[in-house]
Amino acid sequence: MQKSDGRTGSWDAQRLRLAVKAAGVALWSWNVDTDELELDDRSIELWGLPDRHGVTFEDLSVHIHPADRDRVRAAFAATRAIVGPYEIDFRIMIGDELRWISARGQGSDADILDRTMFGVFLDVTGRKQAEEGNELLAGEMSHRVKNLLAIATGLTNITSRSTETSAEMARELTQRLTALGRAHDLVRPLPGNQGSAALLGDLLSVLLAPYDDLGAFSGRIRVSVPRMGVGEAAANTLALVVHELATNSVKHGALSADSGTLDVSCDSPGEDVVIVWTERGGPTTEIQECMRGYGRKLIDRSVTGQLGGSITYDWQPEGLVVTLTVQASSLAK
Repeated sequence: MQKSDGRTGSWDAQRLRLAVKAAGVALWSWNVDTDELELDDRSIELWGLPDRHGVTFEDLSVHIHPADRDRVRAAFAATRAIVGPYEIDFRIMIGDELRWISARGQGSDADILDRTMFGVFLDVTGRKQAEEGNELLAGEMSHRVKNLLAIATGLTNITSRSTETSAEMARELTQRLTALGRAHDLVRPLPGNQGSAALLGDLLSVLLAPYDDLGAFSGRIRVSVPRMGVGEAAANTLALVVHELATNSVKHGALSADSGTLDVSCDSPGEDVVIVWTERGGPTTEIQECMRGYGRKLIDRSVTGQLGGSITYDWQPEGLVVTLTVQASSLAK
């Protein structure tokens, strides 16, 4: 145990200083008569001030974010009337750097000493950034859920009109929703402003994999597209289009024949992105008849409505060729 030799007080002060430094706490005091603030080294560094002497609130307010300045000034003036401890968070600008500061103290002149009040500044930038990130994530998830529910409602209405029995409706609706689910699994932010959902090649490969026992790159289905991002809304729309085309191909087109093949290619992206769906080795008459029903309407409506693009069908003797043209900006949404 430390002996009492007259140095215990200074030893406690030293430990307090070390604890304050380790915690990143910045100290301030405010003389209520002269309106001057006295700041420690951490406060000076935090506020980007050249000098600690003769600092007033107006000196600090120069650095407070304009949107927060009036609010902080009003709170600063009212601190003496506040009963109990107070806390206010606000933004400051140090050059081009934005920081979040939390100012804390005791109101109603509690613990005032020689007409001076005391408090602390805390740099809470990390916490505020995390909170903002969580708010953005919650908003994004809410937006996506609403979009998916709207799409599911539309699919239910379309499927109910294109099927005759409840079992058939359940089967087709489940398949369409499953395609949406596979697309949704790929949703993630992409670097370089490429979109906010998935890479086009990944999306097509995942959507087409269930139709090819050997996988989308090595079997009868081949995907060859440049690296480009697809946004969430476009990913959902493409999922429905690809599902309808693939389902028709399995029933009546190239994928219904053992020797049939499917190639999905895309030009290098410019202002317009052109995706070409080419079937070879399957019947053409049957799929042409099939593509006149509600599935065709769903595809056309999705491409022209949701993507603002166009789609054409060419029933060649070798098989069906579908050309989808959409603006690159719409694909990234």
